Amino acid sequence: MRHFFAFFLFIFSMFFGVAQDQYPLKKKDLATLKSYMIGTFTSEAQSKEDTTFFNIHLNMKQIWKNKKEGFWLYVEQAGAQSLDKPYRQRVYHVFQQDEKTIVSQVYELDKPMRFVGEWKKKNPLAQLTPDSLKSREGCAIYLHKNYKGDFYGSTPGKECLSSLRGASYATSEVTISKGVILSWDRGFDVVNRQVWGATKSGYRFIRKK
Repeated sequence: MRHFFAFFLFIFSMFFGVAQDQYPLKKKDLATLKSYMIGTFTSEAQSKEDTTFFNIHLNMKQIWKNKKEGFWLYVEQAGAQSLDKPYRQRVYHVFQQDEKTIVSQVYELDKPMRFVGEWKKKNPLAQLTPDSLKSREGCAIYLHKNYKGDFYGSTPGKECLSSLRGASYATSEVTISKGVILSWDRGFDVVNRQVWGATKSGYRFIRKK
C-alpha cells in the first residue's frame, strides 16, 4: 500500500505540477539516501501491471568508500532478458550542496562494456579513479527532502544534452524512498516533442530482498 501511495503522489505531481516542500537536511540524511539507493531493484511488478513498461533491472553498488565528500555509486541498468548487455552504465557522485540540496552528479565510463557485472564484486571499479571518468554536464539531479523524509528531484531545465534517437536534450525526474525508486527519463527534440522514454509515467523500481 505504501508503494502504491508513493507512486500515486509521484504521478500526481508529474501531471499536475504539484510543488513539494523542501525540508532542511539533517546530518544523517545523506547516509539515509545512500541506504535507499544501494541494492538491486526491478520494475517487474510494474511490467506485469502494464505491458507498455519493460522489466528492467537496476543495480547500484557503492564504490571508492575512502572518498570523503558524499558517496560514489556504480550504476548498471539492463532488460531482464539481457542482463549481460546493459543499456546504461554510469557512476554517480552524491554529495550535499547546501542545507536543502543533495546533488547526484552523473559520470560516464570509458569503454563501459568491460565493466559489465562489476556491481557483483566486493570492490567495484577498484582499478579506476574519478579523474578517469567523463562528467555529463547539465545532467546532475538536484534532490530535496519532503515531509515524509523521501528524496525527490530532477535535472535542471534543458541543460542535459542528448542526441539519442533524434533528441536535443534529456530530462530525469526521480523520487527515492525506502525500497522504491521512481524514475522518469525522457528525451525531447528541438521543438520539445518527446522522442524516447516512457510516455505514461516513470518506472517504478522495487528493491529485491
